[in-house]
Amino acid sequence: MTKWSPNSWRNKPILQVPAYPDAAALAEVEARMSTYPPLVFAGEARKLKKQLAAVAEGNGFLLQGGDCAESFAEHGADNIRDFFRAFLQMAVVLTYAGSQPVVKVGRIAGQFAKPRSSDNETKGDVVLPSYRGDIINGIEFDEASRIPDPARQEMVYRQSAATLNLLRAFAQGGFANLENVHKWMLGFLSDSPQAERYQELANRISETVDFMRAIGITGESTHALRETDFYTSHEGLLLGYEEALTRVDSTSGDWYATSGHMIWIGDRTRQPDHAHVEYCRGIKNPLGLKCGPSLSPDGLIELIDILNPENEPGRLTLIARFGAENVGEYLPKLIRAVEKEGRKVVWSCDPMHGNTVTAAGYKTRPFDRILKEVQTFFEVHRAEGSHPGGLHVEMTGKNVTECTGGARAIRDEELRDRYHTHCDPRLNADQALELSFLVAELLKRDREVLPAGKVANG
Repeated sequence: MTKWSPNSWRNKPILQVPAYPDAAALAEVEARMSTYPPLVFAGEARKLKKQLAAVAEGNGFLLQGGDCAESFAEHGADNIRDFFRAFLQMAVVLTYAGSQPVVKVGRIAGQFAKPRSSDNETKGDVVLPSYRGDIINGIEFDEASRIPDPARQEMVYRQSAATLNLLRAFAQGGFANLENVHKWMLGFLSDSPQAERYQELANRISETVDFMRAIGITGESTHALRETDFYTSHEGLLLGYEEALTRVDSTSGDWYATSGHMIWIGDRTRQPDHAHVEYCRGIKNPLGLKCGPSLSPDGLIELIDILNPENEPGRLTLIARFGAENVGEYLPKLIRAVEKEGRKVVWSCDPMHGNTVTAAGYKTRPFDRILKEVQTFFEVHRAEGSHPGGLHVEMTGKNVTECTGGARAIRDEELRDRYHTHCDPRLNADQALELSFLVAELLKRDREVLPAGKVANG
């Protein structure tokens, strides 16, 4: 391996990069941002890596979720709070059923850039640059909005800092206290098919908390009852932004991306000799790697060797995104290659990105296909004797109509009612909670019976 530096990626081929018209203005913004305080800290990233190492060993589960692409327009305290409430509900359902820790990682406070299948978008006779996320250009279909603007990076930095500030307050300031488990239910879910199931679960948790309080174990004496660890993640797509926020940790001398605790490489930018892999191999954060149908077993091992040459548990999460019809064909080959080489990884299921279809003129994701991919993901791991370690979803705490199906059975013609995403369709809070109950059942089953038919831990 050649020597790495935060800017060594600039000597490599790169895909999914915007064409900024003013290189001098871009360089000025990046230089200024390189003096800004870090958004997250090396010690937090190390703590996340330690928790993910336990997941890699089969002693935990990763829940990763949030917006497809954050936007400036939807930034607000209520949106952040509602997302956090929905996320906590999902996590507590999975924790209770799986009887193991759930590592909570949001797609938030940095998820502003999106890869595109085409550099341009055409409407009628007008051809403009594609929208690549608010960190790069605007979603409005006009020439001025679609010009990449480096000043947007500083807007992203400020919004991410404000979002992180509120998330830390929620996670550490008492909102996440298990005594509040009933209060996490969002108002519009009161008549949801999931509400009764959640209230029943919340009642059991409350009874347990009451018992613990009676014997002297309270939120005041035990921080794990009143606080939770919550981490941020995003796709490390815009490398100039990432480089500007890369810092040396004073305690270890290692380089860390301080834009988020976990950075992942997308399915479109995982070429082993390209810029995104080059950048990520040098930072010490936990990394994610999206694995799609075009990734061969040998190609995966090559990437693992580059990104985690020391085979460090918790360093690398493999995020499988094949589509419901493909996961049974492609995932077993990758698992066998990883197991054969003895690589320590977290296997996570992204049932969103391979199941996008068009209905009634809208991009959507049918809930039954999402569920089918998750079920097959678990079945494959059971057959291979490996640990299905995580779930990666695009979701929101809002009552949107972007994915069809679910218990409330959103129909194609209802998509237009509350279709608010800036990019890809998200599960609404009701669908996200429904999915967490279904995954919880799979976790409980796998906890009781191992692939070889042995009793778990027996």
